[in-house]
Amino acid sequence: MSSQMRPFTVDTINPSLLNVQYAVRGELAIKAEDYRNQLKDPEHGLPFDKVINSNIGNPQQKGLDQPPITFTRQVAALMEYPALAELAPNAFPADVIARAKELQAEIGSIGAYSHSMGVPFIRHNVAKFIQERDGYPSNPDHIFLTGGASAGVSLLLNMLISAPHSGILIPIPQYPLYTATLAQHNGAAIPYHLDEGSNWSTSVHEIEKSIQQAHKDGITPKGLVIINPGNPTGALLDENTQEEIAHLCERHSLVLLADEVYQDNLHTPTTHPFVSFKKIVRRTNSPVPLVSFHSISKGVSGECGRRGGYFETTNISDEVLALIYKMVSVGLCPPLSGQIGVDSMVRPPKEGEESYPLWKKETDTIHHALRTRTKLMAQRLNALEGASCVDSPGALYLYPQIFLPDKAIEAAKKAGKAPDAFYALQLLDETGICVIPGSGFGQKEGEWHYRLTCLCPGVEDYVEKLEDFHKRFIKRYQ
Repeated sequence: MSSQMRPFTVDTINPSLLNVQYAVRGELAIKAEDYRNQLKDPEHGLPFDKVINSNIGNPQQKGLDQPPITFTRQVAALMEYPALAELAPNAFPADVIARAKELQAEIGSIGAYSHSMGVPFIRHNVAKFIQERDGYPSNPDHIFLTGGASAGVSLLLNMLISAPHSGILIPIPQYPLYTATLAQHNGAAIPYHLDEGSNWSTSVHEIEKSIQQAHKDGITPKGLVIINPGNPTGALLDENTQEEIAHLCERHSLVLLADEVYQDNLHTPTTHPFVSFKKIVRRTNSPVPLVSFHSISKGVSGECGRRGGYFETTNISDEVLALIYKMVSVGLCPPLSGQIGVDSMVRPPKEGEESYPLWKKETDTIHHALRTRTKLMAQRLNALEGASCVDSPGALYLYPQIFLPDKAIEAAKKAGKAPDAFYALQLLDETGICVIPGSGFGQKEGEWHYRLTCLCPGVEDYVEKLEDFHKRFIKRYQ
């Protein structure tokens, strides 16, 4: 008997999904994984012996190997299996055992659902962290724990896109999460360009121009995304600019979405400190609606796979908060392992506690490694003919510009690739280094970049491979 069932094909799914692009896990990352599998064969025939994933800020990924923070993992271990405290009584410091018992008393088993906003006790601890950081009160009932910052970003963008002509202002270059999520929810991305010539600074005038253009195009701006410290640029905003941005949001009735997940990744904190938008909004008594995001995936924690984060709402009405609560309730609760990771991030060991010396040593080592790698890589990239690189004061990345010969641009067009993607694919093919082309983050027309992480160990050898490839590529197409 012949079946009358309609086939499940791409043509039958939500058409908005076809517009989703996410360069960080796109063509280059897929090809890098293929090479990784090929390298398992002793007769692989490749010109390199390992793949270096410089495409994503995933600190503990195999090959990057940033060690996890011992305190975080010890607390996690006792929460997963409380009997370890009795089975291995000498394996855990006293403050770790006390922390785990405190959490167990509040949570019970981590195999059970928590409150949909997250464990109330942990939200109280997040509020204390924010208050100590900023000097202004924080309400735990305005804090939502999430499965990584991305989950919170997606939720808020979904809520703001009320019609196809709703738009969100996003920085260019940007983290592709924003354009991908807007495409998924059928919203419009309104780009505003950062100024590479002034260390990737944010210009309020540039944002104003983008708002005016959006109105001409029939798009209604609903929100403004600020990534601080920047991704992929690493730039930090100064407080005067932050105040101007808050005033701009007031003038144009914009919700301010502050992506602050790299707030602990500061390479020159004395000259480039982090100041939260929550502090700016409270200090200036601004009525601007603000949503601030943070995550355990970055900073010194690097616990990407645990999926832990939070967002705090400021100047958001009770009616909207009730809607947010309803939406997070659909997902029941964020992962408990991620929530516990958030607690360890906002409540690290204090001086005088048994775990503090090791925690201080581990975190200082991570900060030093990122700072020295970033500086060395920027210096070496800037010394290359046909390249320039802003020395990043924050985050985990560099975003160098590459000046490609006309013949390379023509060859890229014939291959059906953006020129920087064409460059990045050959870099991967010849060295095993996976970077993400600037065309995946956004850039001015006629410019070409790529993003690479500063997480890679063996930085001298790594940078030398980048240099040698760049010289070969330029010579090849001169």
